[in-house]
Amino acid sequence: MNGVSPVTAASSHPLKRRLPSVGLYATLLPPLLWMTLLYFVPLAILISFSVWRLEAFDLVPDFSLINFQTILGNRAYRTVIARTVSTALGVTVIDIVIALPLGYFIAKFSGRYRSLLTILVILPLWSSYLVRVFAWKIILGYNGILNTALLSLGILKQPSQIFLYNQFSTTLTFVHIWLPFMILPIITAFERLPDDLLEASADLNAPPLTTFRRVTLPLVAPGILAGSINVFSLTMGDFITPSLVGSPSGIMLGNVISSQFGVAYNWPLGAAFALVVMLIVFAGLAIVLRQGAFGNL
Repeated sequence: MNGVSPVTAASSHPLKRRLPSVGLYATLLPPLLWMTLLYFVPLAILISFSVWRLEAFDLVPDFSLINFQTILGNRAYRTVIARTVSTALGVTVIDIVIALPLGYFIAKFSGRYRSLLTILVILPLWSSYLVRVFAWKIILGYNGILNTALLSLGILKQPSQIFLYNQFSTTLTFVHIWLPFMILPIITAFERLPDDLLEASADLNAPPLTTFRRVTLPLVAPGILAGSINVFSLTMGDFITPSLVGSPSGIMLGNVISSQFGVAYNWPLGAAFALVVMLIVFAGLAIVLRQGAFGNL
């Protein structure tokens, strides 16, 4: 015997050393293939289409930036981009204002009812997206619930059309539909917030507003950013809500992309618009990544 144990000899064998790495690659292969086929390949096709051009309803696969020049040079398209970004930012801010107190209460004061309240937050997601949009259409419509209530209270003398088919109805519907995606990361952030830090701030006679601004808000900021990128990205790409409850003059980027791939049959321009949306969302993701908010997603 040379003094080398059987265990040491087996672990030093080249084949034995390769087996863990082979097993790791075999485990990663199915999700990598899945991501390649369902994400990277469609993304490459989308980028390819965005630099093609349309001539007489025929796709010309020649490299060209004409689609991006069309988007940037058309004032109406720039207005749509600005409207979409401003709407997405507005919906995100409103959801933050609503979600912060709700998330704080659920995480810190709900006690044994925390699971129940969390389920109630998730409950709207169990219903169809279209059902929730049509529900707001029924509430805000000319003969809807809101008009009926205002008539019964004597506030209105006849039904009003100001509640539907405008920017107000679009924003309100977005706020309701995406609110759970904001509340859940904020609940997680508040659950990770150490109570002793809040107690220490109170012991130092810090006013509640100062405690919130200098202690609570910086610590829950990753959760806020995680919820914000959820809401912002979902609003940026949506086209159903503006179509059903928005005004014809209030179309958003999702509507333009849908029309370019559908009625207009201008797939290269539609792909260029989709790439613009992706670049805006990726810019938001980059900000979130720098702030370390992915742990709350």
